[in-house]
Amino acid sequence: MSGARAREMPGAANAAAAVEVRDLKVVLAGSGIDVIDEISFSLAAGEILGLVGESGSGKTTVGLALLGHCRRGLRIAGGAIRIDGQDMLRLDESGLRAVRGKLVCYVPQDPATALNPALSIRTQLAECIDDRAAEGARGLDRRLAALLQEVKLPTAPGFLDAYPHQLSGGQQQRIAIAMAFANRPRLIVMDEPTTGLDVTTQAHVLETVRQLSARHGAAAVYVSHDLAVVASLAGRVAVMYAGRIVEMGPTARVLRRPDHPYTRALIRAVPDLEGRLVLRGIPGQAPDPGRRPTGCFFAPRCPLSEPACEAAPTPLTLIAPDHALRCLRPGAGERSASAVAVPAAAKAPAEPLLRVENLTASHGALEILHGLSFDLPVRSCLALVGESGSGKTTLARSIAGLHRELTGSIRFRGESLAAGTRHRPAEARRRIQYIFQNPYASLNPRRRIGRSIAVALGEFESLGRGETERRVRTALEQVALPARMAERYPHQLSGGQRQRAAIARALIAEPGLLICDEVTSSLDVSVQAVIVELLAELQRERGLAMLFVTHNLALVRSIAAEVAVMQAGRIVELGAVEQMLDRPQAAETRRLLQDTPRFEQALTG
Repeated sequence: MSGARAREMPGAANAAAAVEVRDLKVVLAGSGIDVIDEISFSLAAGEILGLVGESGSGKTTVGLALLGHCRRGLRIAGGAIRIDGQDMLRLDESGLRAVRGKLVCYVPQDPATALNPALSIRTQLAECIDDRAAEGARGLDRRLAALLQEVKLPTAPGFLDAYPHQLSGGQQQRIAIAMAFANRPRLIVMDEPTTGLDVTTQAHVLETVRQLSARHGAAAVYVSHDLAVVASLAGRVAVMYAGRIVEMGPTARVLRRPDHPYTRALIRAVPDLEGRLVLRGIPGQAPDPGRRPTGCFFAPRCPLSEPACEAAPTPLTLIAPDHALRCLRPGAGERSASAVAVPAAAKAPAEPLLRVENLTASHGALEILHGLSFDLPVRSCLALVGESGSGKTTLARSIAGLHRELTGSIRFRGESLAAGTRHRPAEARRRIQYIFQNPYASLNPRRRIGRSIAVALGEFESLGRGETERRVRTALEQVALPARMAERYPHQLSGGQRQRAAIARALIAEPGLLICDEVTSSLDVSVQAVIVELLAELQRERGLAMLFVTHNLALVRSIAAEVAVMQAGRIVELGAVEQMLDRPQAAETRRLLQDTPRFEQALTG
């Protein structure tokens, strides 16, 4: 895209722009193959831009580039990034260090990576204040208290003296946001900051971001795969595919009446809390850098593709003063997701695969779970929901044998299970597989992806190299990853791709019970839909049962037959999904539903 065309793209007027990005290009350091290209937009002070797209589309690469930074193996090859008139790409390393934290700040997906576990919250907040020496001791304390108050955290001295591990995930994330806003920067880059948070905490964090951005006039780029969150927060949205922006404009316009086939496909994959729509994944896979088609990058997956789409690249062009599109057939075909009734779940067999009776679990002297009991039949899925700290993960880990301080009974296929995996037979360990929330920590960074998956299989079977490689390829394809990913290391994959690899590692063991701990929280909606379809198919064909820990209540209706709502280590409501989501009885269930962002509601109101 030429500079002249880039200046015509929708956004804040140049005179009022706090942030201007023009023709940004990032390439692979060795080959020069572009990872992202032709990225242009402007932001006014206080404006929030949502950056959405599938995993690997380049969202995080754009976000990091706004700080003048690239992941290992990439480099910024061209373009301009002006924040408050300062071109970030003309600064050397010392200049970039001087403006990061003052002119531009970054809030990561995992707050644990932003906080030093060895330093108190007081020390870490104080280090972010540029003029702390001039404040004096009392002035600094007042400043720190004001920062905590802005993000709705306790202001007592005892809280400031706490360490990160003593805070919940939501509190850690709000500390990261307070650190970002401490010096009133002109731009905040937020990379999936609510991923993994329960809906109540997510609602608090989003409201905090919204208020602080408006109060301090900070522009924000909000990277997310959650279209419902983007719809409720961002004034404009840019949809990315294979390193390019394919549609950009006002959020309500783009998400309610999308003109690009890819945007429409993403919206069809959004979970529906009311149950009016079924999830539909996008067939095929996005092309990797160096493997992209000559013409429209989406053409191989697009049902509306024609020869002209494959002949030459399509430029990003204005179709309205505030709406840009990269497509030869704007608005062609279906304009929005059609209402499709969700089929009723089949009645589960009476004989339970898993029976939990009077389960009590502790961490030392502190009792976390208090006498829980429930059954999980074959081919059934029980969703566990509740806010952070309610005991969901402790329950899941206890069933998997990863938590040993417990009493009560856990029976699998009629056999009693010991508290720890070391004391369980090999067959039980194979048939109960656990998928962790954090793909960063669950894959060995020194092993190729294929080797990590093969190790999981090798624990239970002795196979030849050829058969092992075939099984690994099949497992990767099941989770919508190309077989070539087997040769890559975890750091060469996006967060969503790493999570799919972790799911493949669990599925290759052919489990009877799959324990999923927030496994879709880092997945974009299209891949989430593919995974949900895959798990539903495994339930039907293999009799797979699932314990599905999630904070995404909209997804619950698409995957689970029953849902258990947890609060303070107890199940406060348990029943069929339709009953629980349409006619909740417990106050906690009603509160969670109230805090859940609704895609359509956000667009209308």
